[in-house]
Amino acid sequence: MARNAFMRDWDPEGTRLPIKLDSTSNGEFAPVPLDATNRLANRLAQEAAGENARRRGLGRRSFMVSACGAASTLLAHNRANAAAGRTGGFFELEEVAAVDPEAAAEGLEGREFVFDVQGHFVGQHGLGRTGLGDAQQFIKDIFLDSDTDMMVLSFIPSRREKELLTIQEADEARRIIDEMEGTKRLLIHGRANPNQEGDLEGMDELAEKWGVVAWKCYTQWGPDGRGFFLHDEDTGLKMIEKARALGVKNICVHKGLPFGQKSYRHSLASDVGIVARMFPDVNFLIYHSGFIAGQKEGPYDPGRGEGVDELIRSVEENGVARNSNVYAELGSTWRYALRDPEMAAHIIGKLVRHIGEKNVLYGSDCIWYGSPQDQIQALRSFQISEEFQERYGYPKMTPELRARIFGLNATRPYGIDVEEALRRARRDAIERRRSAYRQQPNPHYLTFGPRTRRAFLANLRARGGSPV
Repeated sequence: MARNAFMRDWDPEGTRLPIKLDSTSNGEFAPVPLDATNRLANRLAQEAAGENARRRGLGRRSFMVSACGAASTLLAHNRANAAAGRTGGFFELEEVAAVDPEAAAEGLEGREFVFDVQGHFVGQHGLGRTGLGDAQQFIKDIFLDSDTDMMVLSFIPSRREKELLTIQEADEARRIIDEMEGTKRLLIHGRANPNQEGDLEGMDELAEKWGVVAWKCYTQWGPDGRGFFLHDEDTGLKMIEKARALGVKNICVHKGLPFGQKSYRHSLASDVGIVARMFPDVNFLIYHSGFIAGQKEGPYDPGRGEGVDELIRSVEENGVARNSNVYAELGSTWRYALRDPEMAAHIIGKLVRHIGEKNVLYGSDCIWYGSPQDQIQALRSFQISEEFQERYGYPKMTPELRARIFGLNATRPYGIDVEEALRRARRDAIERRRSAYRQQPNPHYLTFGPRTRRAFLANLRARGGSPV
């Protein structure tokens, strides 16, 4: 098919920005509308795209799919944030990157090992989809349109009869990739909500038959709307002990992003440090790092009792050392923080300083947000201001630190030999498809999660959860 004919499938006029700043949520929190600064950022980016496309002698669509298109958008975001006084974090790009492909590539392209520890593939009960929820589209969004090398396929909470992704569907997606000359790019979680009948018993089959690499649980969720604490004897502790007995000692816990006021206390990370101290041989990967959408994150405040601060407080007050068995994951948190790079500086700065530079993990929460390439490009260029580094003791975002967050840190709990993984990935069928595809890339720049509170509540009801 000719390029132009194919391009008509996806935004031929080039109206969609390559860095997607909108109200989309991952279905686990009510969408938050963009503020005035975000709307200005998008408007400036659209204006810059038209002007810079003309300067490059390109149509808008061709410009948007280039590295210059992404650089131009991020630079427009810098201007909007600076106008609003948000100077604690920014996207470190030369202004010329908006029109110079080499400068854009220097700032946005890389060869890090990108290991996304939170991905989603929505199955037969998924909502907010656009007909793209098949395995081949998933492969395109994750492995062709982004620089992702590996991903862990996770789950979201639901009654067993209303799963948005069954273990069979997850395994089907993994097999599609595995069969391409033995690649091991996709790993899978097993769901373990111990307050739902059958989940504890089902852990045996998940470990033995399906080869899951970790367990995913939601402490704020339950079939009757009531959650649990990780240190509750009849639920959380039983789950942890079962995981240890089965030899799968990675437990991924959704913390933060509360569904509503019911069981809100269970969504907080107050219990993480307690069990991390009790079970030093178990890795606790804290999804979203306790972040709460709609709440500001500032300098660490141990008395706050919510958000990222509560994760840090729980870990430190229980004597759990930095860079030990508690990991802070950035799925949806990083994507949301793109709205305010100053807040992003506080989030990443606090986590690296208190949880550890070896224990902050990149996750995208895609495909709810479409392809994760915009999140990757933003993280590659993100910088914490010198002022914040000096005032709060935050780290400078160096290539070494970014490489750790992007994937090297996650190799420890998952037991991955990164050299072997990269060697395999650089010559497999996915890499060949990626190289050929990128000669004429055709990203859609769409998001698939709910964008309104009404859609969010419908999503909750569909999987048997309680919205309040």
